Amino acid sequence: MSAWAAIFLGLVQGLTEFLPISSSAHLRIVGELIGVGDPGAAFTAITQIGTEAAVLIYFRRDIARICTAWWRAIRGEHGTDRAARLGAHDIDARMGWYIGLGSIPIVVLGLLFQDAIEESFRNLYLIAGTLTVFGLLLGWADRRGAKVKPLTALNPRDAVVFGFAQAMALVPGVSRSGGTITAGLLLGYTREAAARYSFLLALPAVLGSGVFQLVKSLDAFGTPGTPSLGATLIATLVAFVVGYVVIIAFLKIVSSYSYLPFVIYRLALAAVVLVLLATGALSALPPT
Repeated sequence: MSAWAAIFLGLVQGLTEFLPISSSAHLRIVGELIGVGDPGAAFTAITQIGTEAAVLIYFRRDIARICTAWWRAIRGEHGTDRAARLGAHDIDARMGWYIGLGSIPIVVLGLLFQDAIEESFRNLYLIAGTLTVFGLLLGWADRRGAKVKPLTALNPRDAVVFGFAQAMALVPGVSRSGGTITAGLLLGYTREAAARYSFLLALPAVLGSGVFQLVKSLDAFGTPGTPSLGATLIATLVAFVVGYVVIIAFLKIVSSYSYLPFVIYRLALAAVVLVLLATGALSALPPT
C-alpha cells in the first residue's frame, strides 16, 4: 500500500466512521477499487483508533466528568450502599456504568466470532445486504421513533439494547453508529441523544479492538497481502483529523435534519456494489 493509498483510505475512514453508512464496508469496497485489495479487519480496527482519538478530544470534558463521577461513586463518596456505588445519586456515575454495561455485548461477540469477522463477514454480497436492510431500518426508526427522551433518561435495559445494536456492526455494512442510532430512535431518544451516546459507547470497544489488533498484527505488517505499519499509521492519522471535523458537522446535522439522505446513500451504495459484483469489477471475497 502506497502512502497515497493510505491517505485516501484514512480519508474514507474519517469521513464514514461516525456517519450511519459503515466505515468498514467502505474500506472493504474502496480498497479493492483502488487496487490495494481488502485492507483487512486489522487495518480497519487500527485506523479506528484515529477516529476514536477524535472522540476523546471532542468529548474530553464529558469523558472526564463521567470518569470522575464514576470513580467517586465507586469510592463511596455519595454513600457506601450498593445503590450509591452504582450511581443512584449522580447521572454521570450512572453513565459510566451504562457505557461499561453496553460494551459487554460487542466484546463477547467479537471474541466469539473473531474468525468470521476477519473472513466470511467481509463477503460483499453480505455487505450489500446489510447496507440495504439496516438502511431501511434506520429510515423506519427515524420516522416512527418518538424522539423525545434525553440522554439522561438512559437506564440499564436501554444500555443493553444499545450494546447489542452496536455489536451488530461486527458485520461490515451494518454501521456501528447506524445500529446504535437506530436502536436509540426506536427506544424514543432524540436524534442528538442517540448520536452522542453512540460516540461515547464506542470508545471502550473500538479503542480496545484497535489496540488488540495493533499488538496482534505487529509481526504481520508488510507481509504479502497486508498493509505496512507505516501505511497503517498514516491512514490512522488522516482518519483522526478528518474524523474530528465530521463529529462537529454530524452533531449539527442530526439536530436539525432527518437521516433520510443516509438511508438513500446506503441503498444506492448497495446497488452499486451488486452491479460491480455482477460485472466482475469486484470480487465477493478477497483473495486468500
